[in-house]
Amino acid sequence: MFLHKHPYQPFIPKDATKLIVGTLPPPRFSMNALVEGDIDFCYGSKNGQLWKIIDRIFNLQLDYKTSEKAIKQRKDFLIEQAIGICDIVESCNREKIDASDLGMQNVKLRNLIDYLKKHPTVTTLLFTGGNSKNGPEYFFRKHLKECDLKLNVISSEVPRIHQFTVHDRTIETVSLTAPSGAANRAVGSMDLYKKMKTKNPNFTTFDFRVLQYRKFF
Repeated sequence: MFLHKHPYQPFIPKDATKLIVGTLPPPRFSMNALVEGDIDFCYGSKNGQLWKIIDRIFNLQLDYKTSEKAIKQRKDFLIEQAIGICDIVESCNREKIDASDLGMQNVKLRNLIDYLKKHPTVTTLLFTGGNSKNGPEYFFRKHLKECDLKLNVISSEVPRIHQFTVHDRTIETVSLTAPSGAANRAVGSMDLYKKMKTKNPNFTTFDFRVLQYRKFF
């Protein structure tokens, strides 16, 4: 059984207003086994799309080489835009060493409510995935239940929007379509994507995410 520990502490700028919340990076990030093109930072997998989506939205011209420059660019962006990253999974066990959410067992969660108390300027959580089993929203719901809190629906359309209240403070959550290739099939089945694809045959699942994410970033 492989112990998959999150390799990074939460990165939360002092005046952060938004937190990106996922699960944890692929196991190689915890095994000091990065491959060329990986960035040694949150969402740094060469196969991931989050930084590419952000790059397109903000026209950052990010470096995608395994370098300190690439790490600094991403940290500088987060600080400038008052966006933090606080994934919800601290560790899990895996029988198979892969990045599958469903493969996570004996999951230990981070106390996001405690982080929110420490960062009173945060008003929005951006989940990089929905409420499917072992996704970030799924785990957050479990965490809220343990804290005797719950999500209230604001919009049930994708991306779903909820709110919850902690210490007389209302916080919004947005469940974005996961920025991974594994979610492309789900995107392709969405009516809105199909309509856009019909109008523009060159429209891609990546383009769809850019449009979705832009509204909330």
